[in-house]
Amino acid sequence: MDFNSSITPGFCPDCGSILPLLRMSGNVTCYNCHNSYSEAVFGTMEVEYTVHFNSYENKKSDRARQGKRRKAGGGDDDEAEGPIVSRKCPKCGNDKMSYATLQLRSADEGQTVFFTCTKCKFKESENS
Repeated sequence: MDFNSSITPGFCPDCGSILPLLRMSGNVTCYNCHNSYSEAVFGTMEVEYTVHFNSYENKKSDRARQGKRRKAGGGDDDEAEGPIVSRKCPKCGNDKMSYATLQLRSADEGQTVFFTCTKCKFKESENS
């Protein structure tokens, strides 16, 4: 079968629909018009990608680096677990807490807000 060079690779030459992925063997069949084509319909399409895996050694060094930052910085605002708001911690009296929200109950009810003290890491929740 001779394919027109004006057709974009990966699209059906007859109806223009996106063709399904090519299998290891056999032709590809258009879902829309049900015509069957050889791999030539994909032209010279090439996909290149790189997968970067996290190694155990990288994780160990990252944890060690974070531990050094905690000791040097005292663990204040640089380790907030979300946006910071002016809210007094009931445990230590610090006036800054970070927060995160989750929808734990049904959709017609409010969110649950989790607050974390930026100083002592005390956690409390509030149903809004």
